Amino acid sequence: MADVNRGKRPLSPHLTIYRPQLTSMTSILTRITGNALLLAALMLVWWFLAAATSPEYFAVADAVVTSWFGDLIMFLSVWALWYHTLAGVRHLIWDNAMMLEIDKAEALGWMVIIGSVCLTLFTVIAI
Repeated sequence: MADVNRGKRPLSPHLTIYRPQLTSMTSILTRITGNALLLAALMLVWWFLAAATSPEYFAVADAVVTSWFGDLIMFLSVWALWYHTLAGVRHLIWDNAMMLEIDKAEALGWMVIIGSVCLTLFTVIAI
């Protein structure tokens, strides 16, 4: 039977009402960084295959990887790697039923964000 009240029900949660939590945004970002790392890995595999193929082909691949765009991709990949690693540690903590209270979960989220930025800068400066 048709639902006669279909148009009168509220839309919930609606984007104008719903406030995203830090934990949900960091979880979404974990998925995004995981996929971005795959793309960066493909670029590195292309660079290695070009090195094994011919000097001319390697020159093209090396020009792309060492360009400003390639440097940006590599820098963001280092950040994504640290972020994804720290977010994985956060999930391991949660899997052990620890730090699940809202204030502690948000603190873990901030630790992942700040830690990934600091570790990225340390990695780039140290290397």
